[in-house]
Amino acid sequence: MNYLSTRGGMAPVGFGDAVLMGLASDGGLLLPEAIPEVRDRLEAWRGLDYASLAFEVMRLFADVPDDDLRRMVDRSYAVFRDPEVAPVKPVGPLWIMELFHGPTLAFKDVALQFLGHLFEYLLEQRGGRLNILGATSGDTGSAAIYGVRGKKDIRIFIMHPRGRVSPVQERQMTSVLDGNVFNLAVEGSFDDCQHILKSIFGDVEFKQRHALGAVNSVNWARVMAQIVYYFYGAFRVMDSTGAGRVRFSVPTGNFGDILAGYLAWKMGLPVDRLVLATNENDILAQFFTRGVYRRGEVHATLSPSMDIQVASNFERYLYYRSGEDPRKVRHLMETFRRTGGISVAADASGRIDPVFAAGRGSRELTLAVIRRYREDYDYLADPHTAVGIGVAEDFCDPEAPMICLATAHPAKFPDAIREATGEEAQHAILDRCLNAETRTERMPADEQAVRAFIADHALEAGSETESE
Repeated sequence: MNYLSTRGGMAPVGFGDAVLMGLASDGGLLLPEAIPEVRDRLEAWRGLDYASLAFEVMRLFADVPDDDLRRMVDRSYAVFRDPEVAPVKPVGPLWIMELFHGPTLAFKDVALQFLGHLFEYLLEQRGGRLNILGATSGDTGSAAIYGVRGKKDIRIFIMHPRGRVSPVQERQMTSVLDGNVFNLAVEGSFDDCQHILKSIFGDVEFKQRHALGAVNSVNWARVMAQIVYYFYGAFRVMDSTGAGRVRFSVPTGNFGDILAGYLAWKMGLPVDRLVLATNENDILAQFFTRGVYRRGEVHATLSPSMDIQVASNFERYLYYRSGEDPRKVRHLMETFRRTGGISVAADASGRIDPVFAAGRGSRELTLAVIRRYREDYDYLADPHTAVGIGVAEDFCDPEAPMICLATAHPAKFPDAIREATGEEAQHAILDRCLNAETRTERMPADEQAVRAFIADHALEAGSETESE
């Protein structure tokens, strides 16, 4: 399987090159040349456990020998605390798929545990070193750090907006003291961090000189790994209910998680509707309800991992919406860069995209959902999941069961849980971080400052392997 840029400015590359490249050299995002059609495999896949299903899905995209891929997949999901990896439970009027049973209690672990092993494997096969640059609005950072901490020939630099992630999320990142881990607290928003990241990756000479790789969802391997749980959740719910199709509600800010669901639908999974749920930072909801995608001010909310106004993975969706025409994508992205907004026309029925529905969850809705689901169903949801549930309730259909993605353990957001329920949400993994030593570097929201730090601390291609 070869990979192309959404902007069409580079020759196709293989899977390994796509993973190590992260962001395409022309500034676009990488996608497979073709999306495999799997309708004839669905029945054979329905009874598989999570790791076996992940192997079957990933081998369609990954040019890795089967034995090696199976070994990486098994190692990745052996560390999850629930044997199902992504258990699905009926809760009230819907189903909840819990994606937070990995090492850092967030859905990002599902992809980043695998990506850490994949990076290590590719470096062993090819030689060389890798310096990972990432930006996080909360959970990506700790999941990425836990995926590569202590791995030889890899260093990781994670930017987070100082004071704009939850205290628990910050401690999960900054209490990892392995010598190959660098946490950068940027004085700005997540969008500032993401802009710095994309600008640095756009400098091909700097990227190559410092062997930079991406761990954010701009990296295709992350999206690939997330496709799996849409199949897994759909199979479990269809088997339990006898339904022929399902709906998914996805709390999202960067469009990576719901993009995986969109690709699962394109592969042939019987998805009736993808419900996109945002908080007050509703640029994506505005697009799928009004056709307008316009940058706005970032608002701090109870669901900080979604406090994003520029969704990096949205370009991949635009590629498919534009008929896989990179010229149209380049025009749209240049217009957005220049004016801060783009718009599209609705179809004849007045819909922007018949696959998507969208809604916005306010602070009041978030707290009300957390409180109501605790009281009525004895289920405690984190604020991101609560946004997904609250929006989903407007789109339930008895013919297509609704599956809400639970993206983080509630103990990661104790203030919101306390405000909604009066309870103290705790987890032993997080308790261990509370009094741990931390290390971080404060930094202005300035690209040159980040570049200088990377240049001073990167593991260069010619240096000796470190043992950390």
